[in-house]
Amino acid sequence: MRALPIAVTVLAAALALTSCDGGGSGSAGTSGKSGDTAGSAKKAAVAACVIGDTGIQVGPANAATAAGDTGNIPVTLTNKGAQCTLKGFPGLSVEGGGTSAAVAADKSAAPEQLTLAKGDTASFTITYVRGAEGDAKSLAVKTLKIALPGADTAQSFPWSYGPVTGKGSASSPNASTTPFQHAGD
Repeated sequence: MRALPIAVTVLAAALALTSCDGGGSGSAGTSGKSGDTAGSAKKAAVAACVIGDTGIQVGPANAATAAGDTGNIPVTLTNKGAQCTLKGFPGLSVEGGGTSAAVAADKSAAPEQLTLAKGDTASFTITYVRGAEGDAKSLAVKTLKIALPGADTAQSFPWSYGPVTGKGSASSPNASTTPFQHAGD
């Protein structure tokens, strides 16, 4: 007979715990869930970042010094416009000697949606393998082009890190980029 009151007490305690607020910051008179839904809708309404409203700094790099070495080039974007979002990978291409080649996304990293207020920064890293000078399978890169997700426009930057080896040919560079991530504090 005593087991029934204990079971009812345990059930009541479990129900009380599941009805607690999840810690979200909803507005007065709403639960955390309603506030979270409103916050998600607000995030969805924020426009995508545009390259004309960002300041971009390429490097300083951990450049590959010899053929076969791997180099890393950090790129930092600073939002100079209204609040905006970034999700996914930057659109990158490298150009040299009349050849343009896309830089692949590093699919081992999962992109997150970032919301950037004015003055906020985000970054990504380009990893590449340096090619041999004059090698037909290396692209003598002179220019890096950067575009933001979903945009048709790109900004060009000088490439001073040497040729990039190809994966079989110069038109398929052995280079990749990480997704956007928050930078700074």
